[in-house]
Amino acid sequence: MTAATAQKLPEKFREPAVTPELAAEFGLKGDEYTRVLEILGREPTYTELGIFSVMWSEHCSYKSSRAHLSRLPTKAPWVIQGPGEGAGVIDIGDGQAAIFKMESHNHPSYIEPYQGAATGVGGILRDVFTMGARPVANLNALRFGDPSHPKTRQLVAGVVKGIGDYGNSVGVPTVGGETNFHPAYNGNILVNAMTVGVADTDKIFYSRGASVGQPVVYVGSKTGRDGIHGATMSSAEFTEGDEDQRPTVQVGDPFTEKLLLEACLELMKTDCIVSLQDMGAAGLTSSSVEIAAKGEIGLVMDLDKVPMREAGMVPYEIMLSESQERMLVILKPGREEEANKIFEKWDLDYATIGHTVERRYLTLNMYGKTWCDIPVPPLVDDAPKYMRPTAPSAKPAALDAKASELPAGGLAEALKKIIACPDIASKKWIYEQYDPLVRGETKAGPGAADAAIVRLDGKQKALVMSSDCCPRYVQANAWMGGMQAVAESWRNITAVGGRPLAITNNLNFGNPEKPEIMGQFVDAIDGMAQACKTLEYPVVSGNVSLYNETNGKAILPTPVIGGVGIIDDARKAALMTVKEGQTLLLVGGAGKHLGQSIYAREIHGLETGDVPPVDLKAEKQNGDAVREMITAGIIKACHDVSDGGALVALAEMAMVSDIGIETEGPDDAGFWFGEDQARYIIAVENPDDVKIAHIVLGKVGGDTLMGVPVATLRDLNEGWLPNYMAGKN
Repeated sequence: MTAATAQKLPEKFREPAVTPELAAEFGLKGDEYTRVLEILGREPTYTELGIFSVMWSEHCSYKSSRAHLSRLPTKAPWVIQGPGEGAGVIDIGDGQAAIFKMESHNHPSYIEPYQGAATGVGGILRDVFTMGARPVANLNALRFGDPSHPKTRQLVAGVVKGIGDYGNSVGVPTVGGETNFHPAYNGNILVNAMTVGVADTDKIFYSRGASVGQPVVYVGSKTGRDGIHGATMSSAEFTEGDEDQRPTVQVGDPFTEKLLLEACLELMKTDCIVSLQDMGAAGLTSSSVEIAAKGEIGLVMDLDKVPMREAGMVPYEIMLSESQERMLVILKPGREEEANKIFEKWDLDYATIGHTVERRYLTLNMYGKTWCDIPVPPLVDDAPKYMRPTAPSAKPAALDAKASELPAGGLAEALKKIIACPDIASKKWIYEQYDPLVRGETKAGPGAADAAIVRLDGKQKALVMSSDCCPRYVQANAWMGGMQAVAESWRNITAVGGRPLAITNNLNFGNPEKPEIMGQFVDAIDGMAQACKTLEYPVVSGNVSLYNETNGKAILPTPVIGGVGIIDDARKAALMTVKEGQTLLLVGGAGKHLGQSIYAREIHGLETGDVPPVDLKAEKQNGDAVREMITAGIIKACHDVSDGGALVALAEMAMVSDIGIETEGPDDAGFWFGEDQARYIIAVENPDDVKIAHIVLGKVGGDTLMGVPVATLRDLNEGWLPNYMAGKN
């Protein structure tokens, strides 16, 4: 379906006069607006001001973070494409590549949870399939406020339904993720969506490569007024009442997304495409500018030809709309008809809306006049880049000595309370609304193993994926917390027998103009960088989400790590399921560290003490040994020790296996609930086969753990969330 003929300019329409005050409303600071005037040598038009404001927004330009992100390692022999494209690309052997990225949709999901979360999934899917990959898995990392907060239940319901409806409708399995609750997210939830796809290494597409004299083609849904200035909204703090900003939240259509996915993958087989770009944040503006900048060319576009679903739209609205399910494609000259037949086959709107030129300007025509004529390089190269002041974070208060005391009822009572707390409670109510099995290649989905396992089509070889972060650690010690997030991701992939290859990240922080927030960001980056280097686990893509604050109150710093690895034979993977008679061993030493632990918080109400230290050498040594034993068939089941310590890990293994565990060990809180790092619980048939240092924790058998029936633990663990959502607790 081609675009309708040109419309008439709306009667009495006049672009508002541009003033410094208007520029400030658009998010441009005084010196930034002065720079715009210097670049143009004149006052910008209203449309031009809108384009500068979104391209120079925090969300699009990373003006507070670019100076620091360069410290993250991004190269390895298996890295095909690092940061800078729609998604990262790694070589997974056999002529195939994994293409993946994680992005945030935080502010939109708080304002309109269903559509905000749904369009977050849609956007990250497009980032992956625009590069030629068929998406094979989705993951998500969700952070909500205090369960007692009046908005939390509504936000959980809307976000989960939005993610489930969109992913299920497109036909991509949601195979993993994490969900936490904390009062710091009361006014600003986090919704981070990740997609992993697979492509042949010789059939990867990029946004770069356009040259002079090529047609610019729009394809996908019609453009409406939804999402206008969404990028700018995501680059500012919230204040009370901002939940009324629904016009800045996009509306998604997963069925159109599915058609667009299949049409793009079919078009990619024809050799018609030069480059293509998803219309994500800042819509047609960012996609056109990025293609022009990377090709060192200009674009002339006739906006009369853009497919529109609303009458009387003007260039400002068309360029800044973030309507979903849209792509910009640069075709080889003369191949338009071939492409159009594919778009018609898939019942998509499309139109040739312009062409590439040598003059490096973005020129926009509509209604018989020129509305924008901006040099392209300054939109990218001259975007502000700040080295913002930093301040050291306050050190956490010393851990009270009572943190190591056992409650009345001892270990069993502590376990029952912890297993039912919001962070540890089963998230089955959430993931049962997702379809983890569509496509039929999911070997391990949510709740079955430390990482999701998705087989490659027709092979036993599989991708291994996880999403990890412990925000309370980062709040207490950003450097160590950043390091720990990477280490835990590496550990979770290792725990199933996978080789960790690379990560994507989603760095969620507060207002970077506050030195203490910027200090957290910089320290977390440094900790992540050190872990990535030591573990040979490079960063290939990512997203920075700043200004996550409401009325000046910041979220917990939350640098989420999305890890991807490979396992050569999924049949050898270690899940969490144990069997009667197996011996359970603890690799990595006895626990003792209770600072910032779930135990200290849930049993004694303490969120104090330093975080457990990360020994990267021990992580590498222990993880490599565990992986080798999984591959050799010595380890029958495996679970890393993280939130809640060794006893919570044992409980999770017992519950998923529906069998008891007869434990042995001291009556000591640190031993059972300490969150010391670099540790795994492994199930083996013969402990003598394990040559690495270990501690015997017990044997699989019976129907209790610490004297508590496993059925009781499961009821406590699986009951909290559905009861909460039903208003029963």
